[in-house]
Amino acid sequence: MQLSQTTTPRSAQDYIDETPVWADGTALASTPLTAMQVRIWLLAAAGKFFEGLVVFMTGVAIPLIGSHFQLTATQHGVVGAAPLAGILVGALVLGGLADVFGRRPLFIVEMIIFILFLVLASLSPSYAVLVAALFGLGVALGCDYPTAHLIISESVPSAIRGRLVLSAFGFQAVGALTGTALGYMILTLHPDIDAWRYMYASAIAPALIVLVGRFFVTESAPWLVARGRMHDAHTETKRLLARTPAYPKVIALASMQPPDVAKKSRHGFISLMKPKHRRATILASVPWFLQDLATYGIGVFTPTILALSFGHAPVLGHWKASLIESDVLAAKGAAVIDVLLIVGILTAVMLADRIGRIRLQTFGFIGCAAGLLLAGAATQFTGTAQTVLMFAGFMLFNFMTNAGPNAQTYLLAGEVFPTKFRAKGAGAAAAFAKLGAVIAVFFFPIAVASFGTAPVLYALAAAALAGAAITWRFRIETNGINLEKIDH
Repeated sequence: MQLSQTTTPRSAQDYIDETPVWADGTALASTPLTAMQVRIWLLAAAGKFFEGLVVFMTGVAIPLIGSHFQLTATQHGVVGAAPLAGILVGALVLGGLADVFGRRPLFIVEMIIFILFLVLASLSPSYAVLVAALFGLGVALGCDYPTAHLIISESVPSAIRGRLVLSAFGFQAVGALTGTALGYMILTLHPDIDAWRYMYASAIAPALIVLVGRFFVTESAPWLVARGRMHDAHTETKRLLARTPAYPKVIALASMQPPDVAKKSRHGFISLMKPKHRRATILASVPWFLQDLATYGIGVFTPTILALSFGHAPVLGHWKASLIESDVLAAKGAAVIDVLLIVGILTAVMLADRIGRIRLQTFGFIGCAAGLLLAGAATQFTGTAQTVLMFAGFMLFNFMTNAGPNAQTYLLAGEVFPTKFRAKGAGAAAAFAKLGAVIAVFFFPIAVASFGTAPVLYALAAAALAGAAITWRFRIETNGINLEKIDH
């Protein structure tokens, strides 16, 4: 196997995209991933796994936490919203720092923060400390939104970038299912009110393993080039593309950015609203906000909705065995529904690089609305009909959200902005999205108690249809595009 050698300077992404050829000139069908690229993907996927694990496991833990600390309805909402509020802050503040200090340092720091607050959550002596711990967990997970995306997308071939980013993102769904199932298993093995502590503690050991691995990944070569650090970019590109047999054998990087790029990058947030980038900012932010209204409102409180719908409402003052039985039954039903999250993300992985991000996001929003309408209609029935319609609606919603907007909004946010403020753009979009998640999780139990389940589900369906319309109006298709060309 060999590559035609050239001393003509090219971009780091051009070398990453280069397809090797055999000695007779026959090109391989695709560019094989190196060991470093696979390592980066695995460690980024782990971050998304932990997000799904913690956020959705909290849905199982909330009834137990509520009984443990005798929480009011408002305090229930604060517990559910705390990690999402942290994600908002982490994505906006820490995530944006990846444009200043690099993708790799933030990739490491966020996992340190995550582990420290996991320990605090599992040992929390009071409601206030638990809320602070959950908020801290969210800060770490929020930082991961831009950094995990960019450390993958700036290190892999453009032709398969979509499926690699989305397959890593798909581990959020695996984490969601694992979190719900783990909550159920812990409740079964330890049927007591303090079982929620073991739920959070169960993630500490795997998080430590991921932290160690993140110390041994490369920095993003495109980011180094954008910062004018050409020697470091050359070194990291060679490490990233190390193969046996070696190719490319010669690397000569071209500078893609003007010398004052470091100064310009400090104004990334202002640049997001300039006319040149406003379309990208709206596309990356607004549909994601609308999607998170439904995804987190439904996802976190699926166990509660099922308990309410099937006559097992977790009421303060229930005796312990009744509360735990209700939570176990609801967690089991939620786990069945959450399987469709994984089926949905697998669909997104297979189709994103074939039919494009925009069409998947648009039709996914429409499918989400259909699922929410069906679940809302289920409240008008009783018995078997209610059960079938409720599960069908939630399963359709979970499938369509991960095949469409939940996956594509994340993917687009890390692709539509220039390298010099890509982390700021993706972080700002994620933060705005998590504002929708915080609103949904905080007000969802209050709205359901005030207006009933059906009106809330119908309102979320309307938000999904608005997401479809805005996606199509401000569409920018990034399928297969070399991200360094976005800069120009």
